[in-house]
Amino acid sequence: MKTILIVDDEVDILTFLSALFEDHGYQTIQAANGVEAIALAKSQKPDLITLDMTMPEQSGVKTLRELKGDPQMQKIPVIVVTGIGESMQTFMNKVSRFPQPEGFLTKPIDQAALLALVAKLLV
Repeated sequence: MKTILIVDDEVDILTFLSALFEDHGYQTIQAANGVEAIALAKSQKPDLITLDMTMPEQSGVKTLRELKGDPQMQKIPVIVVTGIGESMQTFMNKVSRFPQPEGFLTKPIDQAALLALVAKLLV
């Protein structure tokens, strides 16, 4: 069973995504911020990570940089799931030294698009 680490500071999003993924056969673990996400990614070695960009303690931007800069974690696919929208995606595409996530979706979450992207990345 594939494991997905869900990183978001909104409890409703954590609950929603956990239920969605578990209903489709995935195991989930949760982190409320980037610091927790890095610790869980190192210890649990998830198969995929969904990552919010605006969180307390450590932003998704810094978390993504850490994930993609660490040889142990850089191969884990990351899907950014954020309420910031296209401005964040434009920023990430323009900054050459910024690590690119394997996927980018905006909130409100399109369930079908998210599940299709997860299935594609976890083949």
